[in-house]
Amino acid sequence: MTRLLYLFSSAVALAVLASCTTLPVVASAGRDDAGRRWGLRGFKTIIIDAGHGGKDFGAPSKSTGQLEKTLTLDTAKRLRAELADSFHTILMRSDDSFVDLDERVARANRYDNAVLVSIHFNSGPRSLRGPETYFWRVDSHGLAVRLQRAMTRISPGPQANRGLVRRRLRLTRNPLIPCVLVEGGYLSNPAEAHLICDPAYRQGLARAIAAAIRTQAAIGDAGTGPLPPPLTSPPSRAGDRRK
Repeated sequence: MTRLLYLFSSAVALAVLASCTTLPVVASAGRDDAGRRWGLRGFKTIIIDAGHGGKDFGAPSKSTGQLEKTLTLDTAKRLRAELADSFHTILMRSDDSFVDLDERVARANRYDNAVLVSIHFNSGPRSLRGPETYFWRVDSHGLAVRLQRAMTRISPGPQANRGLVRRRLRLTRNPLIPCVLVEGGYLSNPAEAHLICDPAYRQGLARAIAAAIRTQAAIGDAGTGPLPPPLTSPPSRAGDRRK
């Protein structure tokens, strides 16, 4: 009997240990400067950052004449509306105002149990098109994977997936919460610029991003692949070369 109890206790202990090493960490697990942990689940607050604003126009579209700062704010407001029934949503800017990047980081760091999603549109050679997602922290990887998958599903064309990029930016490295920067497509590509300028497409983009956020909140990193190794590079600063 004693041996049976010992074996039973050992089996229970191993099961508990296994579960601790495979389940994603809930949002109450605390902060980590480099995000060296599983991506969070169960978070309640979404900080939505509309890229650029005010004197910072972002990328212009030569094909449509629209500015990135206008398109990002519109998409951010659409995303807030999509998430408002399930989360506490915060807009980093709600109008055409300039907010310094370090101030955006400071504002994000006021919140626990939260994730930051920064919305942008890309610019580059005319031939490039498709969404792209930037991350740095380990605990941001799962959300980045989900966001990229979601945007790719609604982006037409053979070059619809630019993939994930691990890059040390002020909005991917410096916040103390999971943080991801999405590029919803290329304003420098004439066909994609006209697509992005269609309100119906931006609504679909916001809906896809919202669905990815809900899934991450519900199940964490499950199904998003292996975690990348942690990196301990210093925080990003103004003037860092983008690479």
